[in-house]
Amino acid sequence: MFKIVLFQPEIPPNTGNVIRLCANTGSSLHLVKPLGFDLSDKAVRRAGLDYDELASVEVHAGLEACLTALAGARLFSIETSGRHIYSSVSFAPGDAFLFGPETRGLPQEVLSRVPASQQLSIPMLPLNRSLNLSNAVALIVYEAWRQLDFRRAADT
Repeated sequence: MFKIVLFQPEIPPNTGNVIRLCANTGSSLHLVKPLGFDLSDKAVRRAGLDYDELASVEVHAGLEACLTALAGARLFSIETSGRHIYSSVSFAPGDAFLFGPETRGLPQEVLSRVPASQQLSIPMLPLNRSLNLSNAVALIVYEAWRQLDFRRAADT
């Protein structure tokens, strides 16, 4: 279905929540090192419950290795500085969504790898902090899936 990329995630429960989301949407999760935790961390397991057995999770040594694994996928970044509102884009099966670390977002050198037309944002009120990472992932994945009429990965 979709490919979710967490670039250097820092907070274990967020990753656990995203694992659960992947299991329930048929999406795959790609984690780009360094991680701010060990995947066997109790908080990751608690948030992901038993869903890690139902979700495809790959850990990549760095961004280059991840992008190589995603070859052919259309890559979208989601960042507060994104140029287009996420709901204005037509998504397709196999699209990849790139999210940055919780405390600092995606660095400019990573954002420069994504075409300007594929740099997305989630609208928020001014002067607020960004949304929780797992909430942001859920918004994007469910909008993309809604556009596909919630068809299962095997049906698309």
